[in-house]
Amino acid sequence: MIDLDKIRACIFDLDGTLVDSMWMWHSIDVAYLEKFGLECPDDLQHEIEGMSFTETAVYFKNRFFLPDSIEEIKHDWEEMSLDKYRYEVFLKPGAGDFLKSCKSRGIRMGIATSNGKKMVETVLSSLGIAGYFDSVVTACEVSAGKPKPDIYLKVSENLNVIPSECLVFEDIPAGIMAGRNAGMMVCAVEDDFSEKMKKEKADLADQMIRDYRELMK
Repeated sequence: MIDLDKIRACIFDLDGTLVDSMWMWHSIDVAYLEKFGLECPDDLQHEIEGMSFTETAVYFKNRFFLPDSIEEIKHDWEEMSLDKYRYEVFLKPGAGDFLKSCKSRGIRMGIATSNGKKMVETVLSSLGIAGYFDSVVTACEVSAGKPKPDIYLKVSENLNVIPSECLVFEDIPAGIMAGRNAGMMVCAVEDDFSEKMKKEKADLADQMIRDYRELMK
């Protein structure tokens, strides 16, 4: 079990981990590909797992032979997501209480996400939690996406906390592996979207939770 008394920093993935938003990205993928007369393949989410926002756009362009530029693809996704992030995406169970608890304990907090900066800023602002985080890093700001450890190492550096004293929260195997590869403890967060990966996540992580308040007992 994870002992928060031994943790000096908590680093959160965003989608499916801190906020309940994976449903949104599936609907965006379906709607986006429909514009080009294409169906969303069943293996898509597995293939893009852990990729940065830019890496995902490159993958889409190459796999689906899209005529748009990488920047145009990213812009379209951003526009399709912003209103959902503002009005339809909420915190995972217990996350708000956990953030308050970490702050009261003096635990530093950061975000390490594959998402674009504007989308991250939008959802953190709409949920009123931006002030909890001392560092927000997107995978486009480092050399490689998850499962490479780069993004988690960057956040820990920004927080001035050594990796062994950091606790990572993730919802997918590639992210859990990224935290592990960074030399950090990892707590897997259950998510309906990744239910089929539940055993793999449990095997990789130090602990798995459905509600953040489980760590506050």
